[in-house]
Amino acid sequence: MLTHLARLTLGVTLVSVFALGLAPRPALADPYSLPIASSGPVILPPVADDGTIAARQLAAQVGLAQFTAPGWRPGLLRHVVMFRYKSGTTAAMRAEITMRFLRLAEDSRRPDGSHPVRSIEMGVQNSGEGADAGLQQAFIVTFASEGDRNFYVGKPVIMDPAWFDPAHEAFKSFAAPSIEKVIVFDFNVLATASRAPLGRGEKARHSQTRR
Repeated sequence: MLTHLARLTLGVTLVSVFALGLAPRPALADPYSLPIASSGPVILPPVADDGTIAARQLAAQVGLAQFTAPGWRPGLLRHVVMFRYKSGTTAAMRAEITMRFLRLAEDSRRPDGSHPVRSIEMGVQNSGEGADAGLQQAFIVTFASEGDRNFYVGKPVIMDPAWFDPAHEAFKSFAAPSIEKVIVFDFNVLATASRAPLGRGEKARHSQTRR
């Protein structure tokens, strides 16, 4: 669990990095500079997770082209990722991992140049409820369809590199040595709730009440 000082140090480091600006810039390396087409049948390694098994079965039934298509099961989808870093991970490395993750909003793309990611949000754990399980940082990646999510996520569901995002795969390889624990939770946005904006009369009454 992050101490207050560690949380503050990470927050200050990230703010310092972001102060330099996140304006769109070319990726450091073109993720499509290497061949990504598979050279033959892909053998899927065994897995024990029921969710991965079900997803692989569905992909096999409909075919990877449909399973990763932008129009496959359209609808707002959130992909929540939470990290706990290894104890020796420096604040500078955490900031670099954070920057690279956020850059996936631009760097993640299909062979036709379209972007599967709609947005990426990031924050550092600051709850005082004691239920954070030692997790330190969270990202919320938003997609417009399950097909976009499937193309972005790739492994361990999709093992054929012709059908997943090489930029995201490269990020996972970079960040993995520094991550002690990761939790992923995906959900389709089925319902939302928010307070309706105040009408003119309600605004006037609310203003009088506050005086």
